[in-house]
Amino acid sequence: MTEKTTVYLDTADQRRLRSLAAAQGRSAAELIREAIAEYVARHAPLRRPRSIGAGRSGMSDFAERAEELLEGFGEE
Repeated sequence: MTEKTTVYLDTADQRRLRSLAAAQGRSAAELIREAIAEYVARHAPLRRPRSIGAGRSGMSDFAERAEELLEGFGEE
């Protein structure tokens, strides 16, 4: 999904943007979207959910000991 927004540029920046877009065969809007995406990624990285790592047991050999740890599980 995309949303429309308005950005005001000074005349010199607008000229340089149009020139760069023409030289690359791309639209000015495409260059602006790319620049904003790069800026946001650098300055506001995605946050990891707090739940990641919440189930850590501290047991580094958990996978190797799975059978042993599950022994008797589900039996009455």
